[in-house]
Amino acid sequence: MPAAPKRKTDAGADSVETLHKLILESLEDDQAVETVSIPLAGKSAIADHMVIASGRSTRQVASMAQKLQEKIKKQCGRVARVEGLPNADWVLIDAGDVVVHLFRPEVRSFYNLERMWAFGDAPAA
Repeated sequence: MPAAPKRKTDAGADSVETLHKLILESLEDDQAVETVSIPLAGKSAIADHMVIASGRSTRQVASMAQKLQEKIKKQCGRVARVEGLPNADWVLIDAGDVVVHLFRPEVRSFYNLERMWAFGDAPAA
C-alpha cells in the first residue's frame, strides 16, 4: 500500500504561497502576457499551482525563465529545474510546489494547457 502524501505544515504552506507570489510578481515585472494560475492542490500530486504565461518572442520567454530560475534560488533557496530553454518556444520550470509553463503565443494556443488542467474551474489569475 503506498504511503500517504505528507501534509504540509503551516510553515510549508506559507513557503508554497511565498513561492507562488514570487513567480507571479516576477512574470508581471517581466511583462508576461496572459498569465494564468491554476490551483492544483487536492487535484493533482504534481504541484499545488500551475502557472502559464506567454512571452512575445523566444528571447523574452528565455529571459523570463532565466530570471525566474535565479529569483527562486536566491529568494526561496530552491533549485528549479528548467527544460526547453535552448529553443524557448515552451519552457517548463519545475519549482516543486509550483510548475511554470512559459510559451510563445502560437505554441501556447496549440497545446492549450489551460483547458486540459482547468478541471471545470475557471482559471484565476
